[in-house]
Amino acid sequence: MAPARRKVGGVNGDDSAHDDAQGVPHDANVGPRANPAALGVPEAARLLSAAGGQRIAAEMIEADVAAGAPTNADGTINLVNYAAWLVREMATIGD
Repeated sequence: MAPARRKVGGVNGDDSAHDDAQGVPHDANVGPRANPAALGVPEAARLLSAAGGQRIAAEMIEADVAAGAPTNADGTINLVNYAAWLVREMATIGD
């Protein structure tokens, strides 16, 4: 089985996007320079898709924000705060 191809920004001068084994596209906006404390919704969706191995649409995150997910003052997403919010939401589903 071939190893998964993952985007590593700027290695060997190659800034093109690659797909990993799950077919999740990667691009230069999500890489070693991405700030997980301040990501735009599209960037957060791409990063979560790449990390989780399944597609997370920007619309899913936008729906969470509309439902009360925390954002920074400038509208960006802090992934730690967002993950904590998701855990709290999932815990309340069982109650």
